[in-house]
Amino acid sequence: MSRGVEDGGALGGAAARPRPRKAVRGGGGRFRLMALLGVRMMFHDRFKLMGTLLGVVFAVVLVNQQIGVLFALLDKNTMLVDHAGADVWVLPPSTQTLAGGSPISISALSQARTAPGVAWAEPLAYGTAIMRRPDGGNEPVTLLGTRLPRRAGGPWNLVAGDPVELMQPDVVFFEDAQRTKLGGVNRRSVRELSGHRVVVGGFTWGLSPFGPPYAFSEYDTARSILRIASDQTSYVLVGIEPGQTPEAVRDALQARLPATRVVTAREFSRSIVMYLLAAQLGISFGTSTAFAVIVGFVIVALSMFSAVVDNVREFGTLKAMGCSNWNLACLLWMQSLLYAFLGTTFGLFLVTRMAEGIRSANLSLVLPPWMWFGSYFFMAALCVVASTLALVRVRNVEPGMVFR
Repeated sequence: MSRGVEDGGALGGAAARPRPRKAVRGGGGRFRLMALLGVRMMFHDRFKLMGTLLGVVFAVVLVNQQIGVLFALLDKNTMLVDHAGADVWVLPPSTQTLAGGSPISISALSQARTAPGVAWAEPLAYGTAIMRRPDGGNEPVTLLGTRLPRRAGGPWNLVAGDPVELMQPDVVFFEDAQRTKLGGVNRRSVRELSGHRVVVGGFTWGLSPFGPPYAFSEYDTARSILRIASDQTSYVLVGIEPGQTPEAVRDALQARLPATRVVTAREFSRSIVMYLLAAQLGISFGTSTAFAVIVGFVIVALSMFSAVVDNVREFGTLKAMGCSNWNLACLLWMQSLLYAFLGTTFGLFLVTRMAEGIRSANLSLVLPPWMWFGSYFFMAALCVVASTLALVRVRNVEPGMVFR
């Protein structure tokens, strides 16, 4: 009886004993454990956490700000091609960008209109005119002359006035953001443009390229102001018939007009971008962007290396407990990915607020959606590379140092 009680007590005691926890097995469990440990080590030292995040935020803000401004400038210099409504452009030979260079023969217009696949063709006058202010000063504008009623080449983004008014003699539309700079012009103001009396008919918004702002008038008015001969024109804009391709019409026109350069609107836009990047914008913005990347990389690398040095005994303890260099690499990489995610998120938030704060007719950051995803991917790669440099110090840690 007592033996049975004793057996029952022994069994009950055995059942009451706590079961030992199962050891973490498998690569997945070990990875999760090292990742959790890495996150806890990150938030243990708040000052180093803030310093590392500051480096990532700095790189994200400066890189996106520089690229956003670059895209904004490129967009402003291609907006005429993008909004002209033409599929094909007939240009003076060797033309790479929009400029008031040598005109082409007006005969190109009639030949374009009779070419196969062409739905319409219109001339476009383009050149620089000088606006005389009431105080005696001068301001340049880029004058565009367009045929009505099609208005191929503009104006667009109207904030005041009706484009039908361009049919009236000597009416010109100006950029709204430049009204004060042009001498305080208002609708129906009378000014002198390159010695020609003009009347202000309305205003556009945001049409300021990498140079004098755009102004629009009827084609014959612009030709008279720019002193373009009646048998010449700056450009010919072409629209294609349904079912035709711009490339096919381009080739047909180029065969008819060997003395000109015929390009599709997409090719012309790309030509302007490549010209600006190679001649003016690429070096300056590329240098600033590279500087931001280098500074962010150095800050992240130094912060993570410093964190490893300060916790060298902890890493030695982990090695003494059986962690391999691969396990410690996973720990550092998890830290770097978290740094990248947090820093990039906050950096993009600041860039968005900055874009809203500086948005104007003269400058606005252009931040395409792919830049957001690209920022996360790029900063993740940058932080992983920086943490890999710290891994060199971890590999040299001896497990026995914890016993010294």
